[in-house]
This record gives sequence, structure tokens and C-alpha cells, in this order.
Amino acid sequence: MPKGAVAKTEIVRTRNEVKVTLYSARPGVVIGPRGGEVDKLREELEHLTGRAINVNVIEIKDPELNAMLVGEAIAEQLGKRASFRRTMKQFCEAAMNAGAKGVKIMCAGRLAGSEMARKETQKLGSIPLHTLDANVDYAQATSKTTYGAIGIKVWIYKGKFGEEIVQSPYRHRRRPPRRVGPTGGGPQSSQYASGREGRASVQPDTAEAPAPSEGARSQDSGTSG
Repeated sequence: MPKGAVAKTEIVRTRNEVKVTLYSARPGVVIGPRGGEVDKLREELEHLTGRAINVNVIEIKDPELNAMLVGEAIAEQLGKRASFRRTMKQFCEAAMNAGAKGVKIMCAGRLAGSEMARKETQKLGSIPLHTLDANVDYAQATSKTTYGAIGIKVWIYKGKFGEEIVQSPYRHRRRPPRRVGPTGGGPQSSQYASGREGRASVQPDTAEAPAPSEGARSQDSGTSG
């Protein structure tokens, strides 16, 4: 399931059956329409092991705080020839907005197709790797591009064990709608245009006629005499 965003798989073997638990950020893709994908996976595992299989799918509520999902998402973006600096900065900010206290992303390889391989690092917040009670999630991923493989390492510091993660208030911030000006295509512009046309149509009727010149006056008096 390459598009199922499966971060972790747990397998518990008992005497009668095998319990398989999938942690995914996209449970709908893993389950499939009417549970078709799960049934297909269960049948393949039963044929492989010869025992009863119980498959459970658990949703990951905060995929921005999962290092494995972040690494795979960065690898997918680099495979599409996206800018590595922009991609690393984007995922760092997303993790910080989700409530992380520190993020560190490292990419190594032929970045942007350069001839010489190098290593680039993006870091926000703090990453206490020498603190035993620090809850730091770590994962590795590999992006296979046309110019070589790029290694990705992700560290996400969620705080100490037992602490509750507080999400940033700016996480679900949306941009305010843009106002359509008089020259735009909205209703205001149509009203403005209709009013302008109305004023233009009224102007010829209400305008005063120009006064006749002296030559025209003498000609009129001659014809009347």
C-alpha cells in the first residue's frame, strides 16, 4: 500500500490467530471501498501463514508529528522534483504548528541534481537527544530520483514523556476571502458598471443646448424678414 501512509505495523501471534494492527494516516485508502483492500490483505496473509488473521486499522490523528510519515512525504515530494529547501521548511513549520517543540530534517545526496553530493539540514526549536525522558520520534526514508538516491532523516521532539501536546492556535488559520474591486468580475463591478451606464444615458437628456452664435442669429433674422 504505497499510498496508504502506513507508519507502523504491529503483529501479535497467539495460539489460535495472528493479530495485525496497521497505524495509518489514511485509513480509508487502507480499508478500501466496502473493506475490499482489508479482505484482500487478510486472504493473502491467511494463505501465507495458514492461520486465522485479524486485521485492525487505527487512524493517526496527527500525521505532522509522525517522523515516518513526514520522511515519506518529503521523499515523495523530492521524487517529483520539488525544491528540497522549500519542502524541508514547509514540513518543519507544519510540525511546529501541530504542537511539536522541535524539528530537525536532514537530506543528503545529489540535491537538486548537483554533481557533488552534499548534506543540508533544516532545524526549528530544540532537539534534546541526550535527555532520557525526552520523547523524540526518529525515522529514515529514501527518495529514489532520476539522478540518484537521497537519504532523509527526521527528528521530531514532542516534549517529555507524559506531557500533553498543545497544538498551535495558528494551525487551522485560513486566509480571509479577497474582496472583488470595481474592475473585477463580481456583483459589485456589475452594479458599478450599470450605474455608470445609467449616468451616461441620462447625461445627453439633461444637458443644456449650446447658445447660437451671432452669425446664426443674423441668418435667422434675414430669413424671417
